[in-house]
Amino acid sequence: RDDLVAARIAGLAGDVDASHGRLAESELVAASVDRLDLGGATLADVRVADVRATELRARDGRWRNVLVAGGRVGTLDLSRADLDGVELRGLRIDYLSLAVASVVDVRLVDCVIGVVDLPEARVERVAFDGCRADEVDTRGLRATDLDLRGLEALSFTDPAGLRGATMTELQAEQHAAAFAVALGIRLR
Repeated sequence: RDDLVAARIAGLAGDVDASHGRLAESELVAASVDRLDLGGATLADVRVADVRATELRARDGRWRNVLVAGGRVGTLDLSRADLDGVELRGLRIDYLSLAVASVVDVRLVDCVIGVVDLPEARVERVAFDGCRADEVDTRGLRATDLDLRGLEALSFTDPAGLRGATMTELQAEQHAAAFAVALGIRLR
């Protein structure tokens, strides 16, 4: 529940509880943590760099103008978070949860992600650039201006959730069988 402004936080380790705090105009660098709990926290104008975390939990958080650059995260849990002007750059994430989140003006660049979990999320002006994901769960996703052209995804759980998304012709061809099944078309 701390309120930090213009702080530089470096070298966090172990289990860190920063829940319900406020971090503004600050940077968090070179953290190597088992668990970083930012649940319910507000981050504004923050740079996070070179984080290594087994779990980074930020459920119900509010992030405005946040850059997360470099590092490796096992689970990045942003469920029910409110993200605006966030960029994830050069991250390796095993599991990214944005379930029931509000995601506006977000960009993912050069990220490798195991699972992107988006059930019931609301995304607007979200783009991927040079990213890869094994699975994208789009059940109940509501998208406006979702640009998937820079995302190489192996599968989409619910193609119907892609309404409002933009993808390349090649991407549509690669996932044509799954799209056909979602539309009730039998392939033989």
